[in-house]
Amino acid sequence: MTSYNTSLAENSSCLYGLILPVLNDDEWNPVVRTILYLAGMLWCFLGVAIVADVFMCSIERITSKTRKVLIADENSETGYQEVEVRVWNDTVANLSLLAMGTSAPEILLSVIEILGNKFKAGELGPSTIVGSAAFNLLCITAICIVAIPAGEVRRIKSFKVYIVTAISCIWAYVWLIIVLLVSSPNEVELWEAIITLLFFPTLIVIAYLADRNCCIGKQKSHEVNNVEIGLNTKAAMDEEEQTEGIDRKDVGRSSIISIAQDLGKHKELSDKKAAKLAAYKLSEDKGHDRGWHRIAATRSITGGKRLLPMAVNAFRQLHSEVQMTEEEKNSPMAKLIRLDLGEGGTKPVVEFTAASCAVLESDKKVRVGIKRYGKMNVPVTVTVETIDGTALANEDYKPVKQNLTFVENEKLKELYVEIIDDYEWEPDEFFFVKLSLPKDSEAVVGNISINQVTIIDDDEPGKLEFGSPSYVVKESERKALIPVRRFNGADGHVSIKWRSKSMSAVDGKHFKGGDGLLEFAHGETIKMIEIPIITTQEPERDDSFQLELSDTTGGAEIGRLARTIVTIVNDDEFDGLVSRIVNMTVASLDVLRLDTGSWADQFHDAMNVNGGEVDEATAFDYIMHFMTFWWKVFFAFIPPTSIGGGWLTFIISLSVIGLLTAIIGDLATVFGCLIGLKPSVTAITFVALGTSMPDTFASKTAATMEKTADSSVGNVTGSNSVNVFLGLGLPWVIAAIYWTAKGEPFEVKAGSLGFSVVLYTVAAVLAIVLLFLRRKLALFGNAELGGPFGPKVVSAIVVFFLWIMYVVLASLQAHDHIQGF
Repeated sequence: MTSYNTSLAENSSCLYGLILPVLNDDEWNPVVRTILYLAGMLWCFLGVAIVADVFMCSIERITSKTRKVLIADENSETGYQEVEVRVWNDTVANLSLLAMGTSAPEILLSVIEILGNKFKAGELGPSTIVGSAAFNLLCITAICIVAIPAGEVRRIKSFKVYIVTAISCIWAYVWLIIVLLVSSPNEVELWEAIITLLFFPTLIVIAYLADRNCCIGKQKSHEVNNVEIGLNTKAAMDEEEQTEGIDRKDVGRSSIISIAQDLGKHKELSDKKAAKLAAYKLSEDKGHDRGWHRIAATRSITGGKRLLPMAVNAFRQLHSEVQMTEEEKNSPMAKLIRLDLGEGGTKPVVEFTAASCAVLESDKKVRVGIKRYGKMNVPVTVTVETIDGTALANEDYKPVKQNLTFVENEKLKELYVEIIDDYEWEPDEFFFVKLSLPKDSEAVVGNISINQVTIIDDDEPGKLEFGSPSYVVKESERKALIPVRRFNGADGHVSIKWRSKSMSAVDGKHFKGGDGLLEFAHGETIKMIEIPIITTQEPERDDSFQLELSDTTGGAEIGRLARTIVTIVNDDEFDGLVSRIVNMTVASLDVLRLDTGSWADQFHDAMNVNGGEVDEATAFDYIMHFMTFWWKVFFAFIPPTSIGGGWLTFIISLSVIGLLTAIIGDLATVFGCLIGLKPSVTAITFVALGTSMPDTFASKTAATMEKTADSSVGNVTGSNSVNVFLGLGLPWVIAAIYWTAKGEPFEVKAGSLGFSVVLYTVAAVLAIVLLFLRRKLALFGNAELGGPFGPKVVSAIVVFFLWIMYVVLASLQAHDHIQGF
């Protein structure tokens, strides 16, 4: 502690800065002064992240501009169709405005430092650019590799563009080495500065040509990929095209209706919650670019309006059910209403794994499953006993009454009931198994407290018939599932034909009928005829059709119910519910848009946690909202993106970022001085981490959400290239012109910057080679991200270690502990 205080005392005269300090704080307590400068720097990082959110929204508005084109269409009366296409090519947008948006603080810091130092080169700006590039390529990549869920992988889709940007990323820093150490050591000549800046548009042109497959195979039609034809465009596009980045208005109403119909079946869901869940699913499924994910990450860590609504735990199971197969959806378990009987895990819950089961008489015993959930860290005892139905104890089965004990964390128990087999034919019979708990038990019995066991006599092939002479099916169900049961025997393989017959319901108009064959294997007792129902949206409906059974095989007979009538009815209440959910979902998606339409909307979002969605706010959201409240309100004065097509927002927010960046530069310089760090070390650590933190959260989210790795790590190389070409090329051109006009050289000491660039270049080559190997080798899952657990962890450790070595060696050289150039 004594040495630390001595260091602070020696640096108590750290007063320099372009703007700061406003007050003469040279006489303040060094420890207090250090803490205040650190807190101020962190707070300003949050401010830059929030205004960068506004800046990115303006870029999204600018690059989402569309134009109308005519495309030949033989099915159209006019012979053509008018469609909208994106004006901005995705690759050009990513490498120009979007890359500049994610790197704006670093680029502006470098420009402002040159201007503030009277056109003399500084250490903070260039070192921040190199340090940020190292963090982005090494740390973020390591995080994304291990963030992918087990068993999944993410590959870079636009691989040709990635190859261009990866080569450019390496070349950018090799060029810096040439300029700083070879061509004109410790000096940047005007032609070198101009070439550095010209690499920026050159990269965009080459990447665009690679994206369009110019001179390489067939040319890619972006107009087709970006066409937006009505509300059903998304459904018509294949999976590959859906990942291209579809605009919000492509979310088809038909998709919303389909999800709303599924959610409307859950009576415990309110309209509002169902709408939020639908919006969650639609937002999660839609592809997003890196800019969208950066905005989403910034808002999630500052308590702002979320772009992706939270799916709270109570609804996650329902969300999973929406994605079930039809067979899973129609299982008895899926149809049960799942209530939280465990009261959030505070009570143990015991119930059967199924409400019924069947057993062949010849099987001699039946297995009954009992599960426990909720509170798991206590033992639970449950009583199980059998009750007669048509099957009698000691004649058809052996009765059971016993206690079963679940030990701590045990989830499943199995009970076996012995079946008495005889050689005389008799009708199918059933009995019950019941659960009960001791009076002093803290556990509760779940929804399935009784299990019906059916004993199937398998001495005969049996009879086949419908389960009921008539069925009523709601149009909202979208399909009729009609059971055909096998009784009085289940021996051998049998089959039966079925066919539909139109009545008031017409085949092809109201339902999709036909004929088919149901096959029962030995022991199978029930099969389903599945008839799709056609949604007509008629206000009132009462249409019927008939199903008929015929022609059995395997010795089976047709029972009394060989025909059944299926009536399709309209569920007015359900339709009204679906309509409300659809409308509220559309409204929810509208709320989730990036931009705001007016200043009133901006101030409303700024002054309320989560933009007013307080029911989803966490304690962290409230804390961060309080800490950033001043920034949010201040930035709400920036014109909304609806004015001037986003360009006015772009210019003003960029200016504000420049002002905040200048303040951060001063705070970082003084803070580094106070704790005894050189500006270059402060830049590659504190400043680089602070400016890259939103990108870290954005990349991790993109890695897990998106189907490809393009939005997570695929754009990092392009952004790092732009950092050098624009972040160093622009200030160098300005300064070189100034000093050339004066007839003097523009001095840029290689020193720690040159050493840092060499270190980063070596680390970058190794990291990119590793990513390439991961893509090519099955050991890693043939993908840049994810794959088998062991190899992906090792890959992440290797890449992260490269960053640690870069920081340590660069810091030691800056403080003259090792020799540089």
